[in-house]
Amino acid sequence: MPASAAGSERRWFARRSALAVGAAVLAPTCLAGWVLVQVSTGAGADDARPPRIVMPAATGTDASLTPPPAASASAAPGGSPDAAAKNPLAGKTVVIDPGHNTGNFNHIAEIDKKVDIGTNLKECDATGTSTNAGYKEAEFTLDVSRRLRTVLQARGLKVVFTHDGERPWGPCIDERARIGNQANADAVVSVHADGESEGNRGYHVILPAKVKGGAADTAPIVGPSRELGEKIAANFARTTGTSPANYLGGGTGLVVRDDLGGLNLSTRPKVFVECGNMRDSKDAALLTNPDWRQKAAQGIADGIVGFLGG
Repeated sequence: MPASAAGSERRWFARRSALAVGAAVLAPTCLAGWVLVQVSTGAGADDARPPRIVMPAATGTDASLTPPPAASASAAPGGSPDAAAKNPLAGKTVVIDPGHNTGNFNHIAEIDKKVDIGTNLKECDATGTSTNAGYKEAEFTLDVSRRLRTVLQARGLKVVFTHDGERPWGPCIDERARIGNQANADAVVSVHADGESEGNRGYHVILPAKVKGGAADTAPIVGPSRELGEKIAANFARTTGTSPANYLGGGTGLVVRDDLGGLNLSTRPKVFVECGNMRDSKDAALLTNPDWRQKAAQGIADGIVGFLGG
């Protein structure tokens, strides 16, 4: 073999040896990368997709081989882990007072007993009114209150009821006020419907007057209660499409009273919402309509949430 040919052959063998060594070094690394991918992607014999082989980076760890961080257990679906902490309504309490009780009709002696409302004595409770067809105010108030609770709880608020239809009668008006006070409620709303004559229509919100006597001292709550009432009145009108009462309140939908024990004894911002007049045929048609009652609950809820800064 000529010298030049021999030299060429030696150089060819040298290059082939170098390539063989490189391949031997590289193969385990590729195999390790393939194994890592199989583990991290969960691919297996039943997976029809081809495995995604990722070569390890020359330095450090390839990001594609690092599993994503586990989701926080406190994170709500579709929200960030601290979404609850950012909710301005978190930790706030609303007390809902469904006016009257259907059982009051069967316990007249009990509800006629007088209780101290600070400025004077007044009956424990009343039966409430009804439509001409017999739909009781107490049925209406409990239905709207339950709808209201659902809406408020969906916004993250704690909701306390003065009663949920489980009692045979009552509670008395002084106990209703006490429940709101003891709950340290951020807002208290008593749900009602009026019983005026035909032609008297519309909603109104009753606000506490400034009274002081015995256990009654509303001075600290007059201001915030008015703000709560104004928020509810505006949202109630918008959501239900109804107008302020045409028979009191001067068309404002707001009325101030000093004779209601539930307001006089309250130490928390509190209002009564008279959603309409059950004795008027047009209002009665609304009050007996479940769809309208849902709107009423939504309007009251929007007012409460607005008052609480939500």
